Amino acid sequence: MSDSAVPVPPRLCDATLAGLPAHVARPAYDRARTRIGVVHFGPGAFHRAHQAVYLDAVLDADPAWAICAVSLHSPGVRDALRPQDGLYTLVLQGERPALRVVGSIRELLCAPQEPEAVLARLADRDVRLVTLTITEKGYCLSADGVDLAHPDIVHDLASPETPVSAPRSAIGWLVAGLRARRDRGFEPFTVLSCDNLADNGGRLRRAVLQFAAQLDPRLADWIETGVAFPRSMVDSITPASDDALRAWVAEQAGVVDAWPVQREPYTQWVVEDHFPHGRPPLERAGVVLSDDIAGYDRAKLRLLNAPHSALAYLGSLLEIDTVAAAMRDPALAGFVERLMRQDIVPTLKLPRGFDPDAYIDAILARFRNPAIAHRLAQIAWDGSQKIPVRLLGTIADALAAGRPIGRLCLPVTGWLHFVRRQARHGVPIVDPLADTLVRLGGAEAARGNAGDTANEAAGRATGEAAGGVDAFLALDAVFAPLSADERFVAALRRADAALGDASPAAVAAALAADGRA
Repeated sequence: MSDSAVPVPPRLCDATLAGLPAHVARPAYDRARTRIGVVHFGPGAFHRAHQAVYLDAVLDADPAWAICAVSLHSPGVRDALRPQDGLYTLVLQGERPALRVVGSIRELLCAPQEPEAVLARLADRDVRLVTLTITEKGYCLSADGVDLAHPDIVHDLASPETPVSAPRSAIGWLVAGLRARRDRGFEPFTVLSCDNLADNGGRLRRAVLQFAAQLDPRLADWIETGVAFPRSMVDSITPASDDALRAWVAEQAGVVDAWPVQREPYTQWVVEDHFPHGRPPLERAGVVLSDDIAGYDRAKLRLLNAPHSALAYLGSLLEIDTVAAAMRDPALAGFVERLMRQDIVPTLKLPRGFDPDAYIDAILARFRNPAIAHRLAQIAWDGSQKIPVRLLGTIADALAAGRPIGRLCLPVTGWLHFVRRQARHGVPIVDPLADTLVRLGGAEAARGNAGDTANEAAGRATGEAAGGVDAFLALDAVFAPLSADERFVAALRRADAALGDASPAAVAAALAADGRA
């Protein structure tokens, strides 16, 4: 080795844990004393930055809740973290990044390659909780149960007890594990979905019961009687890991971490407290235990996601790139805060103990975090699906209560102008209704060509020519039944006219006018 060679740092693992720099936080418990009580399907970045961190925080109080992390498809996480004894680094990306080594994962398995080990762990009497972060697509759901035509479900139902043909679906694995426990005379585990889909526990329960009934009605009865599926809600922005993050962690910690994760400092986990066979002391780590998960979901949808969409469409029209940059625009930031406090909060039935002002303060701080480069263009995707649940429900509730809706309509018409701009410039629209939106936006954009009459041009400027708005309102998948409410149609036309030609100057003027109102 030459004198100029740079030594390679050692690998993060149990043996190197004690030698980490003092500024790197590490487990406050003896990992050797912990026992695996949780099996988690889908150990991607979000789980390792979220649920695994909460469990890491309770293992000093109760060592019975360490995690076996199971990948349903790729061995990547297992191969990266098994040589590290399951340890990895979490970077909290605030004004001053903070590092923490998380130790709650004690075992890593890849289901297609190690099916016997996965089944043995699911059948282990010490395991009392199975959690999942596999995205909505991973559940193979239908509208009211499981998608019996899904190839993975078809496979799992065709050969449920053949070792060479292990389950491919998460539901197949859940039922296989529960069957093994029943056959051994063990209590069932609790199943906790941690993916953000409405009524996640209820939908997963129905899917599991339907799947199990296809195999063995008596097993389905046993599951229905004894297995709990609590609902939950999770929230934290988790950017993807990259080589720059790995290099920075190696520099700061003095060890090589093959797969660190990062997230914003803010995190939230709300769980329905229904664990008949025991649970971790989650409240010690800041988990909110509530019987009103729907209320928290609704508050997040309307107070976080709706302002995100407002920033995305109005900020994009202002030619701003990220959420943090949008919040540096005083007029836009002021508009969003008024939208939250004056228009959205009055429409909400809030869960017991929920502090809306504190929640809004936390959201605004998150939006301003310069360390999280959340691109407005990405938030703007799939507007036809997001607008109805993020904004139109609030508008409907405000109308029912006799409240004004003008401010709420501005981001809705911001979406219309955003679609028109994308169509006019030939920029792809990422949306399930993309072809229809391109046609509508292109048709409306064509109205602005040099062949228009003076009356047509003046009509657009004053909002008298409502054809463009009305064409969009014909999208029943987005606007019905509100499109039949004259109050909404009139307010949307006024908002559309307020944005004028949707140039940055026109949008800025509309926001300034709202601030003076």
